[in-house]
Amino acid sequence: MNTNNLPSELLENAVNQFAKLPGIGRKTALRLVLHLLNEDIESVKKFSNSFIELKSKVKYCKICHNISDKEICPICSDKSRNSKLICVVENIKDVMSIENTQQYFGVYHVLGGLISPMEGYGPSKLNINPLIEKVKNGEVEEIIFALSATMEGDITNFYIYKKIKEFDIKINTIARGISVGNELEYIDEVTLGRSIINRMPFKAQ
Repeated sequence: MNTNNLPSELLENAVNQFAKLPGIGRKTALRLVLHLLNEDIESVKKFSNSFIELKSKVKYCKICHNISDKEICPICSDKSRNSKLICVVENIKDVMSIENTQQYFGVYHVLGGLISPMEGYGPSKLNINPLIEKVKNGEVEEIIFALSATMEGDITNFYIYKKIKEFDIKINTIARGISVGNELEYIDEVTLGRSIINRMPFKAQ
């Protein structure tokens, strides 16, 4: 399927927008656009409006920074969860990955990224201070670092560890049965679940 010489500028613009999505090449983008083109106008409006509504109305939990329809997400508002056990993750996808294991019953803290000196991404750009405040206020008994086993993940773990090590809490990390360099979203649920259950004390290198 030739995607270089499209017969319509409107089609070209639509293909270009889909091709901006991660993992979507121009061939896939063209197939998606042609599929939508064959749909009735109401279906296409419903499709497009769902994203506009998502972008304009979605909230971020004021406690853990997970996405939510309300100010407090369903996980933080669930009284059966252990609110003093906090799993620190990079992003919302990691929350979903861990939840799919059905092996974790605490709450989360979403950092919104990792410290990356090479990219100029420092601690001030992440949701680190709210986590430290929770620790200072005695709201935490245990923290589990569940960041990717990458250089950026290790740097972020160590930075947070230095900020909270003086407090009387457990500081653990998920078991490293996970290969170095792996991101949580690509790890199978059984392995990830076991790494949560078999968490180990965090050791600063």
